[in-house]
Amino acid sequence: MENIDNKRQLKRWRLILGDAAEDKINSMGGGFSLSAEELLMDSALSQIYGTDGFSGGSGNAGRGASSPKLTKWLGDLRSLFAPMEVKVIQRDAIEKKGLKQLLFEPEMLDGLEPDISTGALLLMLKDQIPKKAKDNAREFIRKIVEDINRRIADDLKRSVTAALNRREHSPIPSAAELDYRLTVRRNLKNYNPELKTILPEKFYFFERASKSASRTVILDIDQSGSMGESAIYSSVMGCILASINALKTHVVAFDTQVNDLTDMCTDPVDLLYGIQLGGGTDIEKSVAYCTGLIEEPVKTTMFLVTDLYEGGNRNGLIRRLSELKSSGVNIIVLLAISDSGKPCYDENLAQKIAEFDIPCFACPPEKLPELLERALKHQSLNDMMRQDK
Repeated sequence: MENIDNKRQLKRWRLILGDAAEDKINSMGGGFSLSAEELLMDSALSQIYGTDGFSGGSGNAGRGASSPKLTKWLGDLRSLFAPMEVKVIQRDAIEKKGLKQLLFEPEMLDGLEPDISTGALLLMLKDQIPKKAKDNAREFIRKIVEDINRRIADDLKRSVTAALNRREHSPIPSAAELDYRLTVRRNLKNYNPELKTILPEKFYFFERASKSASRTVILDIDQSGSMGESAIYSSVMGCILASINALKTHVVAFDTQVNDLTDMCTDPVDLLYGIQLGGGTDIEKSVAYCTGLIEEPVKTTMFLVTDLYEGGNRNGLIRRLSELKSSGVNIIVLLAISDSGKPCYDENLAQKIAEFDIPCFACPPEKLPELLERALKHQSLNDMMRQDK
């Protein structure tokens, strides 16, 4: 027992002093190795207290803070350390790595271009931002929301219209609702060679938009540290969809706890401030909650936005997803919604989930409208999945 306690103490000193002291400490304790979790903790601590940290420093605080690597690291702290330890490390990160100027000086935020990685960082550390800079931080987040809306809002709304309101045809003529493709196809037999044109006998029109919710969309969003960008895109998407009468939209965020943010969808900035980025992950608990929101499975599309690093019941998660799929719910696992390249995710769990014909892939933001339309139409996503590989 004494030898075990001695090694435990030596490991703590190794984590405190860093890898430069490893040989000396090993010689004192007869040798030991750090576990995978301890190596992750060592790496996290070295970013702040070691010689090789994140780029930044007081000279270029605003630039270095937007690093996606730093954003992920700050979020992961909550899953590695106790709450009091996290506060100390985050405070040191602000002091030592040039984040203080970004967080504490309103003028710094005013001069930054909207950047989603910086936005994710601000949302993670929002409780530490002083009162004088809170309004500027909120305005910075609003600029990001406006940028995302500019890029995808109109296309998302059009995709819903295309999926839900253009499945049936109406006898009421309307130039705006004319189905050109079907009209031409059905009237090809009426082609006039002399006039070199088609003389339609009948025109086909799409139904107008439904005034009441006919489909349900659930966005179940992982708010762990590695999902910062995805959480922002998902939340803004949820607010856009919540504004469409033809959909009944639910927005749920989770780490080890589940938060239903649906009532906050009227203001995407409020919704984003309701998300607590960073911490552990219990996906199974969140999927269980979302199951209770489903009234008509065959009319429900559920987007599970997560990297699948499950800290809860893995087998329970697989079982719940397979049951939802069997009931008729259209489930899609989005491993990331991001422009930051290939995501890091649990490949083993993704493969097991895919065996139930549940798509698992990353999606760039500009592809969200196409994804939504196909999902609502229950069309194959195989080509979108191939593009992700």
